[in-house]
Amino acid sequence: MSAHQVFAWPVRVYWEDTDAGGIVFYANYLKFFERARTEWLRSLGISQGALRASAGGIFIVGETSVRYLAPSRLDDELLVTAELKSVGKASLIIGQQARRDDTLLAEGTIRIGWVDDKTLRPGRIPPALLAILNRE
Repeated sequence: MSAHQVFAWPVRVYWEDTDAGGIVFYANYLKFFERARTEWLRSLGISQGALRASAGGIFIVGETSVRYLAPSRLDDELLVTAELKSVGKASLIIGQQARRDDTLLAEGTIRIGWVDDKTLRPGRIPPALLAILNRE
C-alpha cells in the first residue's frame, strides 16, 4: 500500500461512545481518527512502539480541525479513513473522514509532529520513515 492512498478502518459505535442523547459524543470522532491513523501506519509496516524503540521518537497531535455533519448512533458501523495530505521534515498532515454507508458524518485534518520520546522536543522525522511516507 502507498502512503498516499486512502486507508479505511471499520469502527463499531459502542455504548461508551455515545452521550446522554444517544449519539456519538463529538470528541470520540478524534478517537476514531486516532485508531485509523495508527492502523494506517501499521499497514505501511510502521509500528509506533517499534519506531519509538528504534528511532527514539514519537508522533504527537499538534493541531486538529474537525467538522461534524451528521450524527452516528449506538451499533452503527462506520468506516474511518486516513489520507496523507502533506509530508514535511517534522510533521504530517492527514485528512480523515468518518462515514456510515454513503453518509459523511465527520471530516477533518490532523497535523502530527515528530518529537523526541524523552524530552518531547520537536525533531525531524527519521529519513527511513520519510522514505516510506514519500513512496507513491
